[in-house]
Amino acid sequence: MILAKVIGTVWATRKDERLVGMKLQIVRPVELDYTEKVDFLVAVDSVGAGVGEVVLVCQGSSARQTELTENKAVDATIMAIVDKLDASG
Repeated sequence: MILAKVIGTVWATRKDERLVGMKLQIVRPVELDYTEKVDFLVAVDSVGAGVGEVVLVCQGSSARQTELTENKAVDATIMAIVDKLDASG
């Protein structure tokens, strides 16, 4: 899983019919201290995350393991909204 921050939303009115109804969010990976990294990716939002929230993102075959994304052309899915993060070191 990737720790990331939601930084925007993608609107796509024309897309594969199996993606209709899915919210697409732009997420930027972050370090444990929430410092943003340079990269970004687009992920299907399966939990109702909003811009500014820190989330957990799965990629690859794991991204297609939710009820919403099962057997769909999805490579990244927001699986959780982070409430708190405790890390030592």
